[in-house]
Amino acid sequence: MATQSSGLGSLGRAARAGLGAAIEALTRRRSAQHRRAALTEQHRLHFDLLCKAMDDPALTAVLDTYDTDIPLDRQRQFLFANALYVNALYYYRIGAVTRSELFGHLRIMCRNQIFRDYWDATRPHRKSLPDTSEEAALGSMMDELIQELADTDTDEWWVVGTPPEDPP
Repeated sequence: MATQSSGLGSLGRAARAGLGAAIEALTRRRSAQHRRAALTEQHRLHFDLLCKAMDDPALTAVLDTYDTDIPLDRQRQFLFANALYVNALYYYRIGAVTRSELFGHLRIMCRNQIFRDYWDATRPHRKSLPDTSEEAALGSMMDELIQELADTDTDEWWVVGTPPEDPP
């Protein structure tokens, strides 16, 4: 005798699969929101600490980890350069700008000699980053950009360097 299926079993499996996919999507979205909130809080705290260090020479001295002797006023400029760089990274990490847009912002920063001096003074700091980290890749992108700007013979700085391609 043949068994007849009403199709309810396969409909139930499909509904469970659909519900599972919806729950997974919601979980991913919630996880992304938590990550973004954590990045926002980290960025706010970092900026607050830098502001305190820029305002108080005794605190600026705590962040003096340079290989050479750097005057206090220059250290404070470096802290501000770091704040600008980290701010650009923050916008990239939360998805407010693409990698090619980040490249454009960094290209503008690299035009400033104080920023380039900051970048050079902090080169040893970046050597501790794992080669496979995103921050190391962005640091390499900056190194190449600074070198290309130094090597160019054009006043059209906005065309120097090749922005990275963003995924579709």
